[in-house]
Amino acid sequence: MNALPSPYYLVDEGLLIKNLELLRQVADASGCKILLAQKAFSMYDTYPLIAQYLDGTASSGLHEVMLSRDYLKKENHVFSAGYSDEEFKKILPLCSHIVFNSFSQWERFKPLTVGSSAKFGIRINPEISTQGGGIYDPCAVGSRLGVTVGNFRFDEFEGNAHNRTQSRLRDDIPTKGQSEKRGCAPAPLSGLHFHTLCQQNADALETTLQAVEEKFSPCFKNISWLNMGGGHHITRPDYDIQKLVTLIKNFRQKHNLEIYLEPGEAVALNAGFLVCTVLDIIENDGAIAILDASAACHMPDVLEMPYTPRILGSCEHGKYTYRLGGSTCLAGDFIGQYSFNEPLQIGDKLTFEDMAIYTMVKNNTFNGINLPSIIKRRTNGELQLVRRFGYEDFRGRL
Repeated sequence: MNALPSPYYLVDEGLLIKNLELLRQVADASGCKILLAQKAFSMYDTYPLIAQYLDGTASSGLHEVMLSRDYLKKENHVFSAGYSDEEFKKILPLCSHIVFNSFSQWERFKPLTVGSSAKFGIRINPEISTQGGGIYDPCAVGSRLGVTVGNFRFDEFEGNAHNRTQSRLRDDIPTKGQSEKRGCAPAPLSGLHFHTLCQQNADALETTLQAVEEKFSPCFKNISWLNMGGGHHITRPDYDIQKLVTLIKNFRQKHNLEIYLEPGEAVALNAGFLVCTVLDIIENDGAIAILDASAACHMPDVLEMPYTPRILGSCEHGKYTYRLGGSTCLAGDFIGQYSFNEPLQIGDKLTFEDMAIYTMVKNNTFNGINLPSIIKRRTNGELQLVRRFGYEDFRGRL
């Protein structure tokens, strides 16, 4: 591993499979379908593997839709807070499910749905915060995500009861001839979507479902599917799997709806690492180690959440303590404070844990800092260089 180009992300296939097997068990036990939320993990080299376990992907825009079409090739769902005309026309023939953030967007694009094989839905906002607010709370007051019950148009779904049966028959993409038989009427709204959780357990979903049922259940008789979004930390060791399975089974049976989950973090949680090198050690009110990895460039959530990632080999009460920072010009480009039993030396390798999610999808080349290479560790232990970046990647973004 020391011979690999530093810094690099390393994704472990064995750890990824462990997560995928658990997600498959949940899907089979509950009767729901589980999608990969690409916004958290889009390493398409692993998509053929993921496709063996999950039912498809959830996208947030055109490029993720195209990535799913090219590499995972199963159900292709998309939600965006706002589609442009050009983007929607390209998305429409590629997706199995398209979710709108407002009824005004639905009205705008409804005429284009004539003859489409896709299923269409509206994102709802149940206005129940389970995570204490902050920038990751889509149910915060004044949220731009989802339609509240006070603004919901129940009449848009009336008369769609017959589509419950028809929609069940459209799980596979119809042929061109089948699409033509549907006539010239726009497609109906056939589903709802909500996404309210962030790194939470099944008790938060239970609270959310109570609010969704209380406010939006009059619509359930006119739809065929419900997407419960992401934020379900299913592969975390303390997650209540049985509660999740029970919640989904009971909801499915009560309302006769097809249920989707779209976790992102849970798919690749703890399955990846960021390996970097100590470039220098300086003193200023304590020891500071400068790394060739940057919080600002390579792990932006460290600054945005914020949080302090774990490092293999560090300890809480080690004899030697350092503040670890990147090599950018941003004064606040610090990853955190860590202690070790042995002193760090220039050239030492450090390994940050849980670095598959929200890293490759959010990293950047600020200051011209190079992007980490991408390495895959196969189940037989073999290390494969998937991608190495350079000047052309920096220049190409500008």
